[in-house]
Amino acid sequence: MADQSTSNRHAELDKIRNIGIIAHIDAGKTTTTERILFYTGKSHKIGDIDEGNTQMDWMEQERERGITIVSAATTAFWTHTQDVEKGNKNPYRINIIDTPGHVDFTAEVERSLRVLDGGITVLDAEEGVQSQSETVWRQADKYKVPRLCFVNKMDKLGADFLATVKSIEDRLGANPAIMVLPIGAESTYVGNVDLLSRKAIRWGSDELGAKYEVSDNIPEDMKAQVEEYRQKLVEKIAETDDALLEKYLAGEEIDVESLKKALRAAVIGYKLVPIYAGTSLRNKGVQPLLDAVIDYLPSPQDLGIVKGDNPKTGEKVERKLIPDEKVCGLAFKIQIDPHVGKLTYFRVYSGKVVAGSYIFNSTKGITERVGRILLMHANEREEIKEAFAGEIVALVGLKDTITGDTLCDEKDPIVLEKITFPEPVISLAIEPKTKIDQEKMGLALKRLMEEDPTFQVKTNHETNQTIISGIGELQLEIMVDRMKREFGVLANVGAPQVAYKETIKHQAEAEGKYIRQSGGRGQYGHCFLRLEPKLRGEGYEFVNAIKGGAIPAEFITSVEKGVKESMDNGALLGYPVVDLKVTLYDGSYHDVDSSDVAFKIAASMAFQSAAKKAELTLLEPIMKVEVTTPSEYMGDVIGDLSSKRAQIMGTEERSRATIIMGMVPLSELSGYATALRSMSKGRASYYMEPSHYDEVPQNIVAQMLAKSTWTGRVE
Repeated sequence: MADQSTSNRHAELDKIRNIGIIAHIDAGKTTTTERILFYTGKSHKIGDIDEGNTQMDWMEQERERGITIVSAATTAFWTHTQDVEKGNKNPYRINIIDTPGHVDFTAEVERSLRVLDGGITVLDAEEGVQSQSETVWRQADKYKVPRLCFVNKMDKLGADFLATVKSIEDRLGANPAIMVLPIGAESTYVGNVDLLSRKAIRWGSDELGAKYEVSDNIPEDMKAQVEEYRQKLVEKIAETDDALLEKYLAGEEIDVESLKKALRAAVIGYKLVPIYAGTSLRNKGVQPLLDAVIDYLPSPQDLGIVKGDNPKTGEKVERKLIPDEKVCGLAFKIQIDPHVGKLTYFRVYSGKVVAGSYIFNSTKGITERVGRILLMHANEREEIKEAFAGEIVALVGLKDTITGDTLCDEKDPIVLEKITFPEPVISLAIEPKTKIDQEKMGLALKRLMEEDPTFQVKTNHETNQTIISGIGELQLEIMVDRMKREFGVLANVGAPQVAYKETIKHQAEAEGKYIRQSGGRGQYGHCFLRLEPKLRGEGYEFVNAIKGGAIPAEFITSVEKGVKESMDNGALLGYPVVDLKVTLYDGSYHDVDSSDVAFKIAASMAFQSAAKKAELTLLEPIMKVEVTTPSEYMGDVIGDLSSKRAQIMGTEERSRATIIMGMVPLSELSGYATALRSMSKGRASYYMEPSHYDEVPQNIVAQMLAKSTWTGRVE
């Protein structure tokens, strides 16, 4: 039941839920969100992905491809079924973010989870837990987001509720609390038995699923199973609460309200994950899921406080998640809108933001003006005058704020935990088709980089090419398409290239000396550098170990700049150098001739020389690959993967298919989709996501060096 009046925005804090819908590709996230919007009265027609009329997938590219590309935010109101039965019209406000399932758009999931209080993980009842389900689950673990699971597609051939629950336990390491048992499966699925209330909920009389029947009429052949699983559920809940455990062990009956209260505390404390079932496409099972969001997922009040650092003192500070506190919140997404310009999506943690006021960006140390505040419903918007603690809104008018920046009160600053994003693993060269396109392309790429932190643009000075990089080919394809549609830029693109990196294996030292004498003032820069390898993924560190003023302080930054530029330009094959410690330990200067430029060049020379002595090697992105194939093609698929330098991690039987898991270098996976289709007569499919960087075998490095045209010269 719903009430859609916006005056209801000022819901009490305990009546707000900020939730995200997360899952693997094609598990049914957007379909589930569309049903939620329909049943809450937010939309009056059910959106269908196949017909391309969903509200949450509003971009042209999303509707054409039937996938979610950008996370979409919306607000809906839901009155709990029990309140409706009692005649209470007291709606809860649910702010929902529908996130993409495709790994290429993982940044959208990462940033959404950072600002959400709870999540619904949607799983396919036939497929169970898939690779991307694992990835988003780990992302939610990182930000400590309490979750519910919705086992979707119960009407699908091969749907198996209990097998899916088992995979939640095994693959996600979660502690599932089974809340319902499905009545039937596949084509006979009609509804669920709610274990706590022992009621059967059946859909069917109403095609849109808005009406359903609740009764004590549990199928005879399910009664024993219902009692068995209810007993297990009560035991699991009681184990999380000492008072209930005492009652349970004494054999006393525990009332449903006490069980719900304890389960809520257990979900918020990450001890249990309630599991529900349904089929969003067939309009079954969504309303009990909405009740569960209200019953078990946290409100801002349950979370109590948000922690951060004081940027001036470095001390830990806290903010209460209430409107009466000083304002603070996180900018978690930038979107370029053709009508209003730059939208900054903002989660208000404490206090309130007023349109037309100034707000302090504590990450950058600058003040920004909030022009307008918008309440978003996918790409539609409603203007509001102020936003309160617990809300997710879009701000218009912020010029320099980017994803991950904290906005707060200047008199009492706080910096919240930033959002971390994965590194790009694939790149391609792009060039404008005409001179007019060239001018527009720079602006378009800058705007797209602001929107997506995993999308990077660099210029290769060797070839004067513009290189765009990202997480996957689909992401880059969409970016090029958006440049054409949204910015009117036509461009030619090269073939996708793997984003290699370079690193060193040993410690080495070298001297860099740059002396130029001409008629007037000369140039003099002289330094000694020591390079040491660091562990994979530890990044770069610069240490100034100069003693006795051998190099004046003003030239130290020039040395570091020279090192950084050399690292970006590579020392072996022109790829960025990573995971090393650079120590500047000695040098000399000239009172008159020394300059910033001279020390920058000297540092560059020293770095290149030391890097060559330190045994340079190449690193390549390794992908986690999961191939789902009919069992008869398993041998062929494994053989083919092995020829691609794959490390097979294991296989798993699931209903009528075999799943092969492996780690494969990205450079070997070019055209893999076509090869797999022909090998399996079109019946196998695969999924991949970036895993880590690893060393390239020396024989392959030698081949690459032989083909390379990179000069490695120092400018």
